[in-house]
Amino acid sequence: MHFLFLSVACSVLVSVLLKLAPRRGIDIAQAVTWNYLAASVLSLLVLKPSLQSLQGGHTPWLALLGLAVALPGIFLVLARAVRQAGIVRSDVAQRLSLLLSLTAAFVWFGEQANGWKLAGLALGLLAIVGVSARNGDATTPTGSSWGWLLGVWAGFALVDILLKQVAAAGTPSTSALLVSFGIAFVLMLAWQLQRHFTGASRLDARNLAYGLLLGAINFGNILFYVRAHQALPHSPATIFAGMNIGVVCLGALVGVWVFGEKTSVLNRVGLLLAVAAIGLIARGTL
Repeated sequence: MHFLFLSVACSVLVSVLLKLAPRRGIDIAQAVTWNYLAASVLSLLVLKPSLQSLQGGHTPWLALLGLAVALPGIFLVLARAVRQAGIVRSDVAQRLSLLLSLTAAFVWFGEQANGWKLAGLALGLLAIVGVSARNGDATTPTGSSWGWLLGVWAGFALVDILLKQVAAAGTPSTSALLVSFGIAFVLMLAWQLQRHFTGASRLDARNLAYGLLLGAINFGNILFYVRAHQALPHSPATIFAGMNIGVVCLGALVGVWVFGEKTSVLNRVGLLLAVAAIGLIARGTL
């Protein structure tokens, strides 16, 4: 189970780094760019994916390109959500994205619905309402945090749906991640060079270092989650539930105790409903 704990810790640490970035004067877009350089190199060296599977005519290049655009896009949205809504609510919204991806699995991928999963979906929708409710904290003066939370919710669901499309085409997940990370880095680097030469935002070594650290932790989240499934191959529901509930709970503790984030009664009810919803959905996969 230590792989699962490490994966949960890395996931929350990503949110912590995004929370701290503005305070350190870090350009988020640059950091996210270098994050994908680190993730690409580590994927190549550690996971050692085979690229031969991408040479066939059935490679879902459209879905891979979609991932390459969606992954950095949702990273930027998550950074804004963490800044405006806090780690507590952002991590819950991120984990509840499984509601949309599960619905897509029912509609497009032929997954069977059952009472547990449907109950989890219902509770999850209520949790989204509670978590997205404005908490009256002064750190969200515009009251627009709910929009960024919904963006996190929808964005991570889109990424999961695209990954399902890639898997359905028979492309190994490690190969798909490497290609998506690589294309994402190239696209983001082109954007940063444009910003640099137009004077919008000069490239800075601090952003490079911060981005490489972000990428290492982001990759750690993926690696340890994969290792957890490999260590407990007959307990996928346990890993699924442990990962999602662990991130929600640890994110709440870090957000409240370390950063002093304030939550309303509705937010706290939404958090509890999120935990219950994830547990019901996991129960439905047994």
